[in-house]
This record gives sequence, structure tokens and C-alpha cells, in this order.
Amino acid sequence: MSRLIPLLFLIFSIHTFSQSLSSLAKLPKDLEEISGIERLHNSNLIWGINDSGNQPIVYGFSENGEIEKEVEIENAKNIDWEDLATDHNGTLFIGDFGNNANDRKNLSIYIVNGFLQQGDTAKAEKIEFTFEDQTEFPAKKGNRNFGSEAFIYKDGYLYIFTKNRTKHSDGTVNLYKLPAKAGNYKAKKIDTYKTCNNNRHGCWITAATINQENNQILLLSEEKIWRIKDFKEDHFFQGKIESYTLEGDQTQKESICFKNKNAAYLADEENGDEGRNLYEFTFSDK
Repeated sequence: MSRLIPLLFLIFSIHTFSQSLSSLAKLPKDLEEISGIERLHNSNLIWGINDSGNQPIVYGFSENGEIEKEVEIENAKNIDWEDLATDHNGTLFIGDFGNNANDRKNLSIYIVNGFLQQGDTAKAEKIEFTFEDQTEFPAKKGNRNFGSEAFIYKDGYLYIFTKNRTKHSDGTVNLYKLPAKAGNYKAKKIDTYKTCNNNRHGCWITAATINQENNQILLLSEEKIWRIKDFKEDHFFQGKIESYTLEGDQTQKESICFKNKNAAYLADEENGDEGRNLYEFTFSDK
């Protein structure tokens, strides 16, 4: 019976709401495949990247969608850039770990120290890693949970949330941990979380962000935001979890970052006549 207590606590700590996004701007064509955004200390811009096959450029743009700065990472390649993270010192981390086929052996994260001070071009250090429990490349269709589009930085470590593309997926997200410094690592699996049961796009985690000041994490899918708070250390999924269903069109939302402690920016990719927008989402404490 004692093994059921943590599960019951988790179930009753999840609160679900529905809420709409506020549209702020149409983004320029340079960001039609926007896959990650982040805010940096001492910058009033939102910084964003595109995903696979695009140039290794980080774009700084305003809330009205105008690009004001472009920084090329000159010793990097954009195989499949999927998310951004930052620390207290202005380091920018670029997650090159998109892996829909679960066959990549060259997963990496670029570390750009002093990003804002490096000018129009910047040099990066590199983390190379594999997941400690992946033994087949590609993984079998019934075990394809080794790609990611989401990560955060916290206390000297990077935390990676997987995108579960397993055939007949049950919505389980794996959480992995690795040091936030250059090197070659096996990412350590430290936890799991079940986002939902049936809708694959609604279950897929496409971005993550953390507010270091109030220790809150946001996870994003095309249909939902999960806000995680009141956790200790890196036991994220043992905290209080609020689930927000995003009303309106279910576009390809792949980017999220905090605007402040009460609001977040989101962006979606262009898909036909939809997407390529910047949004704001405001949290109301319940």
C-alpha cells in the first residue's frame, strides 16, 4: 500500500485549467521554423533559433516581432537545433538534439559563454552525449523515447525532457541529467512523467523553460502548458503541477520562455497559412 502513496499524491497535485493565448506579433520569414526561445539577463530581446537544416544563427527580436540582432555560431552546425537554455552568468546553451528517428549518435549541446558580449559572431564549446539506456540506433519502434526538443539549466546541470515517439506511446516523458560543461557524457535518466494518454501531439513535449527566481518550470506541447512548482532540488515531478489546455488553433508550438514570473512568451512554426506567431500567456494563480 505504501507504494501507492506517491502516485496518489501526484494525481491529486495536478490541477487542470483552460486558457487562451494573446497574439503579440507575426514573426519574420527568417523565423518560419522557430524551435526555441529564451530571455537573457541584460537584454531586452527575445532570442530564438530555427530547427534542422537552417543556419547556425541565434536571432534577437523584439516583442513586436522585429529582428534586431543576428549572432552566427561560427564553429557549430545546425543538425537539428530544438531549444535554448541559459544560466545566471549569461551563458547560452543550444540544444542540437532533435532526433525523431531515434538514430542519432551525435547528439550535442553548444555552450556559448558570454553570449551577449561576443558580437555578431560567437564561438561555442560543445557537449556530446548519448542516453545511458539507449543501446540500439535506431531504437525499436516500441521504444522511441530518445529524442528531445526541450531542456533547462539548473545548478550546474542540464535537464533534458524527451519527446516520446514510441509506437502506441503512453505519453511518458523521460528526464535526463548531464553536467553543463564541455565533454562527452552518458545522460543519466533520473525520472519519468506521464503527460497524457492518447493524443500524441498533445503529449509531445516541444519546449521547456525555468524561472530561476521563483523556481518554476514550464513544459510545452502543441495543446498544453504544464507549470511545475514547489519542488525540491531536481525532483521536479514531485512538485505541484498545473496543466493548462491552450484554447484555439492547435498549431505547431515549439518555443516557450518566461517573460516574467506571471507570464510566458510562446512561438509556433509556420505551417501553411498558420503559425509563425509570437504569443503571450499569463498565469493566474488559483
